[in-house]
Amino acid sequence: MASLYADENFSLPVVRLLRGLGHDVLTAREAKNAGLGILDPDVLAFATSNDRAVLTYDRFDFIRLHRLQPDHAGIIVCTGDPNWERLATRINDVIYAEETLRGKLIRVNLESVQFDP
Repeated sequence: MASLYADENFSLPVVRLLRGLGHDVLTAREAKNAGLGILDPDVLAFATSNDRAVLTYDRFDFIRLHRLQPDHAGIIVCTGDPNWERLATRINDVIYAEETLRGKLIRVNLESVQFDP
């Protein structure tokens, strides 16, 4: 089981499916951080301070943040997939394949999964 923080643009159906798979997922809305225009570095700081890996579709900004601030609880950047079950399963598989998400950038694309140290 992983502790995750879904930014405000992440799909709620995928969040629900990940919860069903046993993951502890906090959404930006539940954390009262939605609709406030919180900048991505602050999203990462919030997740890190709560020991949660970020779930996001905002690939470019979070890949850059990973390079600038590699000491985080994990970042999982995803390509949008209209098949929510497939996306949740791929995220779940990645999480269980890793001993820890700490300091890792994981890219979950439609065709592949990539890990960046």
